[in-house]
Amino acid sequence: MIYLDYAATSPILPEAKKAMLDVLNNFPGNASALHTPGHRAHAIIEEARADIARLIGAQPHEIIFTSGGSESNNTVTNIFAGQSVAVSAIEHASVLESARARCDCVEISVDKHGKIKNSSFEKILKKSPKLISIMLANNELGTIQDIKHLAKLAHQHGILFHTDATQAFGKIPINVKDLDIDYMTISAHKIGGPIGVGALYIKDGTPFTPLIIGGHQEHGKRAGTYATANIAGFGAAARYAYEHNIPKLYAEKIAPLRDELASRILKEIPFSSSNTAQPSLPNILNVSFEAAEGESIQLYLDAKAGIAISTGSACAAGDGKPSHVIMATVNDAEVAHSSIRFSLGLNTTKQDINKVTKVLPNIINNLQQISTIQTKGAK
Repeated sequence: MIYLDYAATSPILPEAKKAMLDVLNNFPGNASALHTPGHRAHAIIEEARADIARLIGAQPHEIIFTSGGSESNNTVTNIFAGQSVAVSAIEHASVLESARARCDCVEISVDKHGKIKNSSFEKILKKSPKLISIMLANNELGTIQDIKHLAKLAHQHGILFHTDATQAFGKIPINVKDLDIDYMTISAHKIGGPIGVGALYIKDGTPFTPLIIGGHQEHGKRAGTYATANIAGFGAAARYAYEHNIPKLYAEKIAPLRDELASRILKEIPFSSSNTAQPSLPNILNVSFEAAEGESIQLYLDAKAGIAISTGSACAAGDGKPSHVIMATVNDAEVAHSSIRFSLGLNTTKQDINKVTKVLPNIINNLQQISTIQTKGAK
């Protein structure tokens, strides 16, 4: 199997697995307990908190643990329930849907590359929402926003700022103090940690209301028994990313492979187009193929060639609707339905790229021929 769906989830790092097994095998106890096993668990959690904070330039006490990116995003929108918030049109569903359900939500338009439109953002600023939420990098296109600039403008108007950095985390350098944001969402399994644990950065002095109530954990900011093993794995993955400067590896090793894949697809496959433009994450490539349905491409690559890719966000897989991200950028359902996402990782090799470019043209050609026959038959 050639795995090119790292944006959905990354294989767990050996270091993260070892940290988790150390916890599971040695049973440190409940981190909220006052006995020695509880103290051991508490120490493990605080060490992980410090490692995660270091990776993003935060203070450890500004990090609270959650069950993942979706909970972190929901926690932020819950703080502003019943109030006015503005979110970009290409946010992850856990931001879009939770903001629509809880808040007086308005959307910020993007251009054909997924970049925030200045005119739309200026209109939003005049409306003075309580919160603006714009993701640091899009999970389908890879588009990177100028969050530092946008947050600065928001703050000049007295507006708080949240960014969902789930995809950018560990792929590009991130420093929350430099970005000067108020809230930031991250998740363990995007950087080789376990599924089921994430974190929310909350800037000192920023308004906060717990989403989950019922215990004193996380200084009253998130109730629930600590998932110590998962948190240990998260901390180990963050420590590995920091010590090995993983964002630099993505820039030097993975970006050239992504660029080669894009160049060969556009050169060798007729009627193909890229939906990914610079600046973008170094590992994501979103492409469309005229008259070839994205899910069919995904299934053929998996079944015929053992290549795992995605048609967009894994959270939206199987719903049959065109990608809301592509619709927000080009407003073309055919382009949206014909798009696929390659997302590379540290284990991706040049041989993997060669395999994709060897088998993909025939798959696309066959699907385009089927589409042509079906269209003629319909007439």
